[in-house]
Amino acid sequence: QVQLVESGGGLVQPGGSLKLSCSASTSIFSFSNMGWYRQAPGKERELVAVITDGGSTNYADIVKGRFTISRDPGKRMVHLQMNSLKPEDTAVYFCYGRRLQGIVFWGQGTQVTVSS
Repeated sequence: QVQLVESGGGLVQPGGSLKLSCSASTSIFSFSNMGWYRQAPGKERELVAVITDGGSTNYADIVKGRFTISRDPGKRMVHLQMNSLKPEDTAVYFCYGRRLQGIVFWGQGTQVTVSS
């Protein structure tokens, strides 16, 4: 059974940085793409960043230039480096992996709070 586990969330000041990690119980190449969603209080989940099995990346416009998604296949991990954080980045961040057939697996989420 596939499991995804996030870590690295916490409290940071505006302008600060934080690195999130997602550990998978299977090869990350078993997913056609992996990435990160986030959900702020009272809001719907929004897609933040995606990385495909081929290594291509895509970002939401609101995080371009500030966030970087990367992978470490040998460690079965995907990371999200977040720089120049803003209060509006405050949310629970979820890692996901999508199979070719469309099945999506989710992590439990990790809280990111940006506040002075």
